[in-house]
Amino acid sequence: MRPIHKPKSRAERRYRRHRRVRKKISGTAERPRLVVFRSLKHVYAQLVDDSQSQTIVGVSDLAKDVRPERPGKVGASFAVGKLLGERAKVKGIRAVVFDRGGYPYHGRVKAVAEGAREAGLEF
Repeated sequence: MRPIHKPKSRAERRYRRHRRVRKKISGTAERPRLVVFRSLKHVYAQLVDDSQSQTIVGVSDLAKDVRPERPGKVGASFAVGKLLGERAKVKGIRAVVFDRGGYPYHGRVKAVAEGAREAGLEF
């Protein structure tokens, strides 16, 4: 890559990784895409049907229903994944495609995935 096209910031590098992943995966009504967004303070997860460009279920750690069992942001992320999985089961969704959003599969992103798996979602 030429220096003129070199990504400038951490956010831009993450965005490029996210676009590269999104070329390969997309969600359908039967198997929606589980998207994770991680800010410095909070974590957000949603199920998206890309064929209709529609969000089916969305959860964040700001929701009042989220009850972290473990302390800290990783515990809150696990609770977000668990709540998302429970709400998906109510909507009749069993299987999803995981989209880590350009983040490494580690820490809070991994905790969301493990929480969703514990709630019964299949990846």
